[in-house]
Amino acid sequence: MSMFEEALRGIRPVDAGLIEEARKRLDSLTKPRDSLGRLEEFARRMVAITGELRPCLDRKTIFTFAGDHGVADEGVSAFPKEVTRQMVYNFLGGGAGINALARHAGADVVVVDIGVDFEFDDAPGLVKRKVVRGTRNIRKGPAMTREEAVKCLEVGISLARDYAGKGAIFGTGEMGIANTTPASAIIAALSGLPPEAVTGRGTGIDDAIFRHKVKVIEDAIAVNSPDPSDPLDVLAKLGGAEIAGIAGLVIGAASKGVPVVVDGFISTAGALMARELEPVTAQYMFAAHRSVEKGHGAMLERMGMRPFVDLDLRLGEGTGAAIGITLIEAALRAYNEMATFGDAGVSEENA
Repeated sequence: MSMFEEALRGIRPVDAGLIEEARKRLDSLTKPRDSLGRLEEFARRMVAITGELRPCLDRKTIFTFAGDHGVADEGVSAFPKEVTRQMVYNFLGGGAGINALARHAGADVVVVDIGVDFEFDDAPGLVKRKVVRGTRNIRKGPAMTREEAVKCLEVGISLARDYAGKGAIFGTGEMGIANTTPASAIIAALSGLPPEAVTGRGTGIDDAIFRHKVKVIEDAIAVNSPDPSDPLDVLAKLGGAEIAGIAGLVIGAASKGVPVVVDGFISTAGALMARELEPVTAQYMFAAHRSVEKGHGAMLERMGMRPFVDLDLRLGEGTGAAIGITLIEAALRAYNEMATFGDAGVSEENA
């Protein structure tokens, strides 16, 4: 049995009984019932995911998967391909948005070279697990072979296993010039929605490039004929190495009972592929925010996920996940540290 198959078989639904136990504790705390709103939902879900009646977060890790894309050759991005590797160096130097927000969240950043068209020297914080030196141009054929897609999934699964454990929580992030194009292609192929309805401006392209980008996605779907009933086919033909790596991270995390906070549009493409491969993975995921990218809402709707916030974010890297982790931590601080009515000698509400 492959690592991929083994991980899928290891995923179990969360324990509904623990959700009820967490609800009882929340209702005993010194506050009106449900007055902490969605923070109470987050706490209940964390109890069920981790299997811990008093969960804590002391191992916070954001994985930023990096990969290049052959479709960048079609001129669908405002930035050249070499920015992918330049930003990897920026991550490693601690100067990117994800580094700043991860420091705020108290999270470590692990940068994963899964598909950059460049050979990096060893460096602290860099995990070299390259499967491809950039995907192929999806306008002309499949991004990857099915075997390459599985290898990328297994990179994510392996990392989840390496970093899993009591108190662990993962955030997803990515870097890859032109990667909004495969992300839009994925949701268009799975949903049947027209590419124009799920394609956004990415790094800030103008109207002419936007129209060209939509045409590239239309051509990619026509050329590759991805089968929406076969998620691995969609992933291999239209996806990216970093998107597959994120999907694998989610699958691996779910198999180990680790919660995952999903960042924006690209990360959600990976999370969506995990959910298509095994629907139960959705029980282990939190959607950090709603991106300004048009296709993100369609992805979240398909997954049945309600995002934490809508801040008009569109940076990626894992920045939204870092913010999301702080909200989950706030929920757990209230859940774990508030006094009960009995402990505080406070009268409960009238029956």
